[in-house]
Amino acid sequence: MSAKMIEVRWHGRGGQGAKTAALLFAEAVLATGKYIQAFPEYGPERMGAPVQSFNRISQDPITIHSGITNPNYVVILDPSLMESVPVTNGVGTTGRVIINTSFGAIEIAHKLGIDAAQVYVVNASKIAVETIGKDIPNTPMLGALVKVIGTLDINGVLEDTKGKLTAKFRHKPEVIEGNLTSIKRAFDEVKNQ
Repeated sequence: MSAKMIEVRWHGRGGQGAKTAALLFAEAVLATGKYIQAFPEYGPERMGAPVQSFNRISQDPITIHSGITNPNYVVILDPSLMESVPVTNGVGTTGRVIINTSFGAIEIAHKLGIDAAQVYVVNASKIAVETIGKDIPNTPMLGALVKVIGTLDINGVLEDTKGKLTAKFRHKPEVIEGNLTSIKRAFDEVKNQ
C-alpha cells in the first residue's frame, strides 16, 4: 500500500447499507479526481447477517485487487458487531474506528481494546431516524467518515451524493433531503471523546 493510499473497511449487517455507503463514498471521491475502489465481501446474503465493504482511495492508479486487512479507517454501522465480529483486526495503533453508538469514545475504546484516541463516535441511528424516518445508518456514517478523514470537502461530497440520490429517488425529494441532512449532521456531530 502506498503512503498516499487510504483504505476503509465498513462493517454492517445486511440491509443497513454498508455496500451502498461504500459506493456513494467512492463516487464522491472519484468526483474529486482521485482513484478509487469500492467493493463488498459477499458471504451469506441475508437480512441482518454481518457484511463488509471496502474502499481504497489514492492519488495514483490502484493496482491492488484484494480485501483490506490493515485499514486506515473502520466504519461500524451496527455496534452489536463488536460482540461477534473482530472489527478491529488489522487496525494497529494508527487506524481510526468510527462507530454508530450512543456511548462515548472512552467506553467504546475499552470494549474494543484500543486507545480512545483512535475511536470516533456518532449516534447515526438517531440521526437516521430523525432525518430519514428509518434506522438506516449508512449515509450518516458516510458524513462521519468524511469528517474523520479530514482531507475531503463535505460540500463536494454532498453535491455528488445529491446527484446520485436524485437519479434514484427523483420522485421522493424527502428521501434526498433526509439523506443529505443526515450526512451533514453526522459530519457535524461525530466526536472523539
